[in-house]
Amino acid sequence: MHYVYIVECSDGSFYTGYTTDVERRVKEHNRGIGAKYTRGRRPVKLRYQECYSTKSEAMRREYELKQLTRFRKEELINKKVTRTDK
Repeated sequence: MHYVYIVECSDGSFYTGYTTDVERRVKEHNRGIGAKYTRGRRPVKLRYQECYSTKSEAMRREYELKQLTRFRKEELINKKVTRTDK
């Protein structure tokens, strides 16, 4: 399976990423071996994830999520937005 996730950094910012193992990836972020963005913003906390059967679907969705405003990401995290497949 392929996952897209959003973590909240210690400074309150969000980071969106792709992985095949969310638990491992969050641990990597918190050990400082994840993305450069999160290294100085530890610890991070998993706030949201979606699962896809193909890497291309997950990568496409990762791009979409990265384009969202902070407000829209907060809505998604708080489940106020429903996702409909195209």
